[in-house]
Amino acid sequence: MSAAASLLDAPVLGFVGLGVMGEPMCANLLARSGRSVVCHDLAPAPMAALAQRGAIAAPTLEALAERAGVVFLCLASAQALEAVIDQLLAHWQGATRVRTVVDMGTTSLATTRAVAQRLAEAGHRFVDAPVARMPEAAVNGTLSIMVGGAAEDLAALMPWLRCMGSDITHCGGVGSGQVVKILHNTVLIEAVQSLAEALATARSLGVEGEVLLDAIELGSADSRASRVQGRQALLPRHYPEGRFATRYALKDVSLALELAALAGLDAALAQQTARTLQRTVEAGFGSRYYPAFYEVIAAPRAAG
Repeated sequence: MSAAASLLDAPVLGFVGLGVMGEPMCANLLARSGRSVVCHDLAPAPMAALAQRGAIAAPTLEALAERAGVVFLCLASAQALEAVIDQLLAHWQGATRVRTVVDMGTTSLATTRAVAQRLAEAGHRFVDAPVARMPEAAVNGTLSIMVGGAAEDLAALMPWLRCMGSDITHCGGVGSGQVVKILHNTVLIEAVQSLAEALATARSLGVEGEVLLDAIELGSADSRASRVQGRQALLPRHYPEGRFATRYALKDVSLALELAALAGLDAALAQQTARTLQRTVEAGFGSRYYPAFYEVIAAPRAAG
């Protein structure tokens, strides 16, 4: 039986990790897939909310592993991913049914490859499919999803990925989705740092921030970063919790530096951005939306 056929026969979908992005992603999978969805998280509140919509709340990972043929993961760290994989494989040991695990979080390339190998050795399949765009896109089902894995696995998963994302990019083999996602985020964060530096400089010299952004958007420097992070965060100095936090931005740029090291590159811009993000975390903005590094950049420098 082909991978596509076996996946489409799967009666139940699983979803682990119901945070800011994961909960609405799971809700869309439930509403649009036509499948039963069993969900699990360490926090009871999102499970209860999804159960009210018709999801099956699994009290343990083992309960989810027992029912689900395809398991989507949206976890905050490599450590969490490895812990979940440990528990899934322990439960599936000796089982003849092939499962597929889809990692939709942002994970290091080394961890991704190691997890994929462990699952393959146990007879299961793995796809990395990290996501981009704001929490609103998770709610609306319009995420950008970058997929690393076999073409046949992507074809089988596509109906369910389409429940959560409007743009699905096949980046290549296992791990390539993570490479593209990490570099995508780093390019954006570097661009927002550049805007923050320009805005702080303009304001210190008596130029209104809105005037600067107006001019940028009328010229060759126009960008989505200016129109979204610039307008919504940097200009009003608004850095809410519940958006892409500084500590997560630092994690992604640090992962980009790991990739650059593998490629034998210096990545000076990423190094500088990582230092700025680290200073921002140390200044108490670790859980705030990452354009908060404006406050560190704009702070007066000590004399001498």
